[in-house]
Amino acid sequence: MKNKPTSHLGAVLQALFVTLLWSSSWVFIKIGLGDIAPMTFAGLRYSLAALCLLPFALRPAARRSLRTLSGRGWTRLVILGLLFYTVTQGAQFVGLASLPSVTVSLLLSLTTMIVALLSIPMLAERLSPLQWFGVILNIIGVGIYFYPVAIPAGQVVALIVVIVGVLANALSSILGRRVNRERNLSPLSVTAVSMAIGAVVLLVAGILIEGRPQLSPTHWGIILLLAVVNTAFAFSLWNHTLRTLTATESTIINNTMLVQIAILAWVFLGEGLTTKAIVGLVLTAIGAVLVQLRRRVDV
Repeated sequence: MKNKPTSHLGAVLQALFVTLLWSSSWVFIKIGLGDIAPMTFAGLRYSLAALCLLPFALRPAARRSLRTLSGRGWTRLVILGLLFYTVTQGAQFVGLASLPSVTVSLLLSLTTMIVALLSIPMLAERLSPLQWFGVILNIIGVGIYFYPVAIPAGQVVALIVVIVGVLANALSSILGRRVNRERNLSPLSVTAVSMAIGAVVLLVAGILIEGRPQLSPTHWGIILLLAVVNTAFAFSLWNHTLRTLTATESTIINNTMLVQIAILAWVFLGEGLTTKAIVGLVLTAIGAVLVQLRRRVDV
C-alpha cells in the first residue's frame, strides 16, 4: 500500500468498496455453511487471513514494539483476540448456519448502541441528545423488524448464540479502543496478532467439537477468497482509508452494510423482505448512524 495521501472522495469510495466486500462475505458464508461446519469454517478463514497479514504487520519496527509490550498489553491483545474472533466471529458463523443473513446482520447492528452505552462508564464518553435519539430509534427499528415475536423452536439457540456474539463484539470494540489509545502498536499489528490468537483458538475448538472437515476444491476456493480478499486485503485497505477518514466518517460508512446485506441476501439467497422488515431495517440503520454523530470531535 503506497504512502501517497488519498483524497477524501477516494477514501470514501475505497471504504465503500471494503464494506461491499464484507457484505458479500455473508453470501459466501451462507453458501459454504451448506457443507462446512460453522466454527471450523470461521477458524479456517481467519487463520489464513492472519497468515496473510502477519508478514506485513510484523516488520522489524513492529517486532521491536511487541518485544517491549508489557504483560498487561499482551493480556489485552489475547482477550481482544478471544472476544473479537473466537467468540464474535464464531457466534456469527453459528448463527448464520440457522438464521437468515438479515436477522444476524440486524442483531449485530445493535453493537453500535451497546458500545455507545458502555462507553459512558468505561471510556468516560457521554452521549449527546442526538445520539440518545439514535439509540431509541435503533431499538424501535429492531422491535418493528421482529414484531410479532414468533421465533421457531429450532432458532432459539442460534439467536442466543448471536446475542452472545453481539455482547462480545461490543466489549471487543471497547477493549480495541483502549488498546489503540496506548499507541504502542500499529493498528495493523494489533489486528494481525489478535486475529492470529483468536483464530487459532476458534479453529482448534471447531475441529475438536465438529470434527475434521472434508473440504472440496470449491470449499477451499470460498475459504481462500474470504481469507485473502474479504479479510486480509479488505482490512489492509480499510486501515489505509483511516489515514484520511475520521473515525465517525468510517463508522457511518461501515453501517451501510446493514442495507447492503439485506439487498444481497434478497438477490442471491432468496431471503425475502416484507414492508415491515424494510421499515425496521431503515430505522435501525438511521439510528445506528445517529449514534455515531457528535456535536464536537473528541480528541
